[in-house]
Amino acid sequence: MTDFRITTENEELDVALIHQFLSEQTAWAKGIPFDLVQRSIDHSLCFGGFCGNAQVAFARVISDYATFANLVDVFVLPEHRGKGYSTVLMAAVFAHPQLQGLRRFSLATGDAHGLYAKFGFTKPLHPDSLMERYFPGMYS
Repeated sequence: MTDFRITTENEELDVALIHQFLSEQTAWAKGIPFDLVQRSIDHSLCFGGFCGNAQVAFARVISDYATFANLVDVFVLPEHRGKGYSTVLMAAVFAHPQLQGLRRFSLATGDAHGLYAKFGFTKPLHPDSLMERYFPGMYS
């Protein structure tokens, strides 16, 4: 795993790769336009995971850097899964200096509960207090 590197420098991100993965291989962002992916990156704290010069992983955090953060758009390319990259990526996210001391860190996942549990995530303490506006399939 010594060749796996993480950066928070948006200039290093392969936005075309991120867009392709999100728009073609996810349920939550299928069909999302390139310009929306670029805008979301521009206004978030992003983590790119690289093997050599090739980006193979991504995570994005939306935060006020004081009280709240939401983890979104996390992925490892299929051909690079099973190597521990998601755990290293999440460790980098939760160690980031700007994300310390937050009262709430949220995320939504359909299949990675085990990964996030390693970092202290649980079901909401008061699920009846959570609400959302959600428009699935918005980009298709």
